[in-house]
Amino acid sequence: MTPVLHLVDDDLGFRSALARLLRTLGHTVQEYDNAKEFLATPAPAAGCLLLDVHMPELSGLELQAHLATLDNCLPVIFITGHGDIPMSVRAIKAGAEDFLTKPVSRVVLSEAIERALARGAQAMADAARRQAREQQLGRLSSREREVALLLAKGQLNKQVAAALGTTERTIKAHRSRIMEKLEIRSAVELARLLDQAAPAVKRDTSA
Repeated sequence: MTPVLHLVDDDLGFRSALARLLRTLGHTVQEYDNAKEFLATPAPAAGCLLLDVHMPELSGLELQAHLATLDNCLPVIFITGHGDIPMSVRAIKAGAEDFLTKPVSRVVLSEAIERALARGAQAMADAARRQAREQQLGRLSSREREVALLLAKGQLNKQVAAALGTTERTIKAHRSRIMEKLEIRSAVELARLLDQAAPAVKRDTSA
């Protein structure tokens, strides 16, 4: 799938000129007049977000913060004519790929976009891997998950049995079913799978 550069800027003249430039460089560009218009778009295509800071109703920094609560994988590049050091520090600390000031060099912008697209592609791959692992873990019962978490920590069957107030024989049976359901052979593989599905595991254990 071709990545899309989502360009959000309320300055029509600048936005149109930048969009033309990016298209001549071979990019697919989607333009938005403001942050709320972007948020109203259902499931924006993968790529990266080119974002102005000062916009009416919802600023670029506020949009960045909102997207973080949605686990959005789109990397953010800020392009602004009214930035300052505290603002850039805030943006970078919140995960922005770069904070550029207008007018921006074509070379600098192109390099930032390439980094952002690579980062976004990796984030999507990681998310897909986590989802696959979460689906695997969904095959386990709640008791099997409890056993799996302890086994993944390196505990022996008898230690798990003591921790859960049951017998070693019962834990061996759980262990066998866990390995079969998850299609793995060792506690090392189990630990790796749980680590890759860390968000789901945390939600499950905190419930």
